[in-house]
Amino acid sequence: MRLSVNIDHVATLRNARGGDHPCPIAAAHAALAAGADGITFHLREDRRHIRDADVRRLFAEVPTRLNFEMAATEEMVALCGALRPAACCLVPEKRAELTTEGGLDIAAGGIGLRRSIGLLAEAGIEVSLFIEPDPATVALARAYGAQAVELHTGRYAEAAEAALRARELARIRAAAEAAAAAGLACHAGHGLTYATVGAIAASPGIAEVSIGHFLIGAALMEGLPTAVAHMRAAIAAGLRERPPLAAAAARG
Repeated sequence: MRLSVNIDHVATLRNARGGDHPCPIAAAHAALAAGADGITFHLREDRRHIRDADVRRLFAEVPTRLNFEMAATEEMVALCGALRPAACCLVPEKRAELTTEGGLDIAAGGIGLRRSIGLLAEAGIEVSLFIEPDPATVALARAYGAQAVELHTGRYAEAAEAALRARELARIRAAAEAAAAAGLACHAGHGLTYATVGAIAASPGIAEVSIGHFLIGAALMEGLPTAVAHMRAAIAAGLRERPPLAAAAARG
């Protein structure tokens, strides 16, 4: 399982005071040196954290799998198509939200979303849609031409009760199996921590997790290299519990 580290909130901290410190590009290098497999960043319309100059530096200075999170706007599609990252993830975006609040409403995107996916795919970019963990939504993502889905894990990660967490995990696993059956790559992210990532890593079919806020917060106490190594260890422990996808499907 790949670990893609989201560096947005390094930029948030920098922007709170201005200047150049802490540097999200330096954080990307540190995360990769500690065992991350790629870097995720979200260039928002309001540029509240990552900025255009950060994006240019990432592409110039950080040779790794870059995952460009973005709204499906003309501006972002044109920029991403010109830069050609390995992957992009189309997400819903509202100016008033603190963070992405849920999965993309694919049906509401209509022809415009289909066109964005097509343009990005033609540029050789793996296009993922950030969605709720629901097999019907997975099928719709496939019909719209996406090559991957990223399952929203927020409700699972934030569940206070064990029974609710178990139900949300079951939804994630069902959606991951649906993605595999549809021929889609399956990723997961939002709200994951050391304590919650293991069950996601143990879920057949999920190839990548994207984690940012928790890791940057943990880095304040233990340093980013240690936090990334700790997360890698939690993922590895979960992977040891993962059954083959075929075996999981047979049980279900």
